[in-house]
Amino acid sequence: MRISDIWLDLAAACALLTRLPLRAPDAAFKRGARSTWAFPIVGALTGGLAAGTGCIALAIGLPAPIAALAAMAITTITTGAIHEDGLADSADGLWGGWSPERRLEIMKDSQIGSYGVIALIFAMAARWIAITTLLTTAPLALMAAAALSRAVMPVIMATLPHARSNGLSHATGRPNGLTVVIGLAIAILICLLTTPQTPLLLIIAATTTATVALIAKRKINGQTGDILGATQQVTEIALLTALI
Repeated sequence: MRISDIWLDLAAACALLTRLPLRAPDAAFKRGARSTWAFPIVGALTGGLAAGTGCIALAIGLPAPIAALAAMAITTITTGAIHEDGLADSADGLWGGWSPERRLEIMKDSQIGSYGVIALIFAMAARWIAITTLLTTAPLALMAAAALSRAVMPVIMATLPHARSNGLSHATGRPNGLTVVIGLAIAILICLLTTPQTPLLLIIAATTTATVALIAKRKINGQTGDILGATQQVTEIALLTALI
């Protein structure tokens, strides 16, 4: 891989997964699924911003629960809540429809339903509780969870077929095995540098990813961008909870 390709992939991954004011060249988006190896690097960046914001809030005297809210707010701002949106849409579609076609139709609807609201409430509450504790005990663990939960997204992309013939995931394409392995290796390295509990995190990430993949395969016969977002959310929350 050329140095120029590395920068293009990083730019594409940032543009896809964040709302950071970075101008990615058109050539970056033509890389498609080949850029997904950089997902965990983007995750480490957003996790680092969250950890830094939370630690600053603690340093100026704010209580840990408020500092955790500040960390969550900066994550929401930097990512544009793209993964939370996928979680809500997936919850509505997977449990609100009775056929694969109807489930996909619900997932595409911009309106949020009861399942989506409940999923977001539980997700935000679980993250808030975990981050409240981790900011005072292991703030760098936020980087590990954010990186590893984004490294499993290309795994889903590579192993499950597209559930529909359009959408963000379909437009991005399917990464090859080498791209997936590179992303996972980067995520593991980030975990090793930020937490001593890497083996546990790998087991949890594999379990949650496999679970979401099986549910998606059974209910809609594949994956979509919403499923990828849901995978990231479920995995990250499971990782953060394990790190408490």
